[in-house]
Amino acid sequence: MAIDDISTLIGRVSLRDRAAFSALYRLTSPKLFAICVRILRDRTEAEEALQEIYIKIWQRADRYASGDTNPMSWLSAIARNHAIDTLRARKPVANTIDEAYDLADSAPDPEKTAINTAEGRRIDTCMNELEADRAEAVRKAYVEGLSYQELADLFGTPLNTMRTWLRRSLLKLRECMER
Repeated sequence: MAIDDISTLIGRVSLRDRAAFSALYRLTSPKLFAICVRILRDRTEAEEALQEIYIKIWQRADRYASGDTNPMSWLSAIARNHAIDTLRARKPVANTIDEAYDLADSAPDPEKTAINTAEGRRIDTCMNELEADRAEAVRKAYVEGLSYQELADLFGTPLNTMRTWLRRSLLKLRECMER
């Protein structure tokens, strides 16, 4: 499958061309399905996720900037992010009442709690050293799971600028945490 072909199909999908959407699905669904299966580890759930992914592609095709991004990377990012969101939305299910009680009764170790609290304060201190918008971008990327493209749209910056923001911010955080 040629990158130009996929890029052209995405452009046509942004114009609501159903035939292009069908062709795009035929060309790209095996790869996106593989991503879903790898992340979700459940074929049925991956099939459902794939349907939702193509709905997103239909709705967001006009946001794809050909030339800036490899079209398969763009599609793969949508699939990966959706599969991760699906994983996060799963509710832990207790098989028996005993397991539920075991989860509820597990008291936190005071030493671990103290260490986690101290680490949390160090991270907060280091995050405060970042510029406010950079710190917010880091939180949204690594806590909320937003993609580079979603962050770029949210902050009104080019995609590569957002990547640079995050890379430099992580380097500053690592440097701060090593002190």
